[in-house]
Amino acid sequence: MRKGEQTRAAIVEAALEIASTQGLEGLTIGSIAEKMAMSKSGVFAHFGSREELQIAVLKEYETQFINAVLFPCLKEPRGFPRLRAIFMRWLDRIGKEIDSGCIYISGATEYDDRPGAVRDVLVNMHRDWQKEMRRAASQAIEENHLPAGSADADQLVFDMVGIILAAHQQGRLMGDTQCLQRARHAFDRMMAQYQNKPSNTSSVILT
Repeated sequence: MRKGEQTRAAIVEAALEIASTQGLEGLTIGSIAEKMAMSKSGVFAHFGSREELQIAVLKEYETQFINAVLFPCLKEPRGFPRLRAIFMRWLDRIGKEIDSGCIYISGATEYDDRPGAVRDVLVNMHRDWQKEMRRAASQAIEENHLPAGSADADQLVFDMVGIILAAHQQGRLMGDTQCLQRARHAFDRMMAQYQNKPSNTSSVILT
């Protein structure tokens, strides 16, 4: 990258660190300038507004999220193994972000009722991610890993998002050190019910 591109990338990375702990609303040109030991005008040379910087942070987070969570799962066999891998890798990432906070989740809380460009980008990010989960869930049904008569892709996505949100809140707000284990158990129990297996099954093994 050219020097200007390197500086812009460094600013975005520094802004991502701030947003992870203080939220997107805690992100200001001044805080970035201080962290980067730059002038405010220097930051403005790369981002003309705080909104533009916030959007750049969201897009960088999305790129890192997809690289860490989705792409490795595409190596898994199509169907339930891939669906489970997607959920578990997402949960692992949540575990790493409990102390700092997940921008996907914190951003949704900050902007759920605040119209504007940042909210629009955030909504599209969530829609795109849920579309990938829905695709994996549909493939699990198509492969007969989950019964077509009892499993619904939209409901599966809804349930998985719900488990993730519960794990994040229980871990970050309530300090539940068992939140990840509980989330794994909730997912496996849900899938066992879809597969007509005993509800107390803690691990799902497909035949």
